[in-house]
Amino acid sequence: MTILSFDLGTGYDLFVSLWVLHHPANFGLRPSWAAGVRSRLAPDQRSFLERTQSFLPVPLAWLFSLPAGQKSASGVLSALKDLAPAERLMALSLSAETPPDVTARLKEISQRKTWGEDDLDLVRQSFHFGGQLMTSEAAAALCGAWCEAEIFGESYLCALQAFYQSFFAEEEPRIGPALDVGLGLAEEQAKTLTLGALLEKLSHGVSFEPYLEIPEFVLVPSFWVSPLVIYGKVAPQTMLLVFGSRPEKETLIPGERLPENLVPVLKSLADSTRLHILCYLAEKPHTPSQLARRLRLRPPTVIHHLNDLRLAGLVQVILQPEGERRYTLRREAILAAMDRLKELLK
Repeated sequence: MTILSFDLGTGYDLFVSLWVLHHPANFGLRPSWAAGVRSRLAPDQRSFLERTQSFLPVPLAWLFSLPAGQKSASGVLSALKDLAPAERLMALSLSAETPPDVTARLKEISQRKTWGEDDLDLVRQSFHFGGQLMTSEAAAALCGAWCEAEIFGESYLCALQAFYQSFFAEEEPRIGPALDVGLGLAEEQAKTLTLGALLEKLSHGVSFEPYLEIPEFVLVPSFWVSPLVIYGKVAPQTMLLVFGSRPEKETLIPGERLPENLVPVLKSLADSTRLHILCYLAEKPHTPSQLARRLRLRPPTVIHHLNDLRLAGLVQVILQPEGERRYTLRREAILAAMDRLKELLK
């Protein structure tokens, strides 16, 4: 039987918000607003963080390992400061899913202060972002950071502290109450739903069937991750899932009048290819390869459209043990979007 537990802390959203602000299109966030937030940083710190976001994930394993009382954003910064500079990169970039040979190679790079093509190939094949292999450019940046782990650790702490002071310190009081509410709702839903149904509900349409045999699941509410999720192993037998808990009437941009997620839905429905995809998914679940054959399009093109539909919440993602994903239509999401539009225009 799977053990289900919960974790809470604005420290998770400190890193999630940093990721979202550097990948705004993936979360339906207005790029110009995200750029405005990033511009609050000094140019050198802004450039540094932009580089790190190509190879540093949200450090779920390290955040989870912190004591319960140290998971606020300020607590996380204090914990990072307490680490030796050379150890910060290890805490931020490695997890339970990092292969032992890759961990050993990165530590070796740190010792010899240089890296080569063999190192680059190993790193690139071992790290994934959104189901995709790390790019060669990102792998090179990661290897370069490990070559100068101590310098990187000092620079990253300074840049993250500047990000906190310039933006997240004012954001934290706004999102804290929503995280508490989101945690409470998830705990109540867990009393009546199976684990699979609970994960699908919290993730807005992702079926985690292949992962349900993992002995322990930890659920963490996040204001900033909506409408997507972030998940990964934080221990060999423990999976952590960061789920969106932002209230429907609140948006990432304070004061935004439009209902949450309405614009991505309307944009998705305004494209003929995506409408064809939804028609096929209404018949039965499809993989991207199957859709590509029916649409006579290249698989990367189909995946691009599926990502837009997923961002809009219009499709359910069914994870497969072999890695490929299957998609099906979420009819209730389309009906809910139409209701939000009627409410806006009444």
